[in-house]
Amino acid sequence: MSGAVQRGVRLGVDVGQARVGLAASDPDGILATPVRTLKRDVKKGHDRRLIVREALERDAVVVYVGLPVNLQGRSTASTEDAEQYAQDLAAALRAAGSGARVHLVDERLSTVSAHRQLREAGRDTRSHRAVVDQVAAVQILEQALNMQQSLQRDAGRPVAVPAPDGEDGTRGRSDS
Repeated sequence: MSGAVQRGVRLGVDVGQARVGLAASDPDGILATPVRTLKRDVKKGHDRRLIVREALERDAVVVYVGLPVNLQGRSTASTEDAEQYAQDLAAALRAAGSGARVHLVDERLSTVSAHRQLREAGRDTRSHRAVVDQVAAVQILEQALNMQQSLQRDAGRPVAVPAPDGEDGTRGRSDS
């Protein structure tokens, strides 16, 4: 989409080994708020189904999945896990009839920053586990919204979804 950013809710997803944080924006992309923390279900994908349901209920237009790279910008095992998660999520959204696009956005230090933010807010370290993934998802979403505002297009790298009939499958791909 050239020249204008599509109005609509955006979701932010922080993918971890045990939990997945979820955040959502308002339709104007001004405010990012925590939604929930999901238990990661690698075998059955229950967490992805809940994200799809949230995207459908909120009529989301973009889902930003955090892409954890190391400080030098290189891929790690977590990077590959997030890329696969994003691909599976994009396929699940398409299968459910959602028009939401999935984009990967750099999320270096979002969890470290989330822990710091919780400490500064007076939360004791033991209570962080329940909410740190939501706070990290909010940070991922806020970063994407800020980039979107600055670039006047969706932030991050679009996730291509193999189309069942051989078409391109990137739906609304931006040239980044």
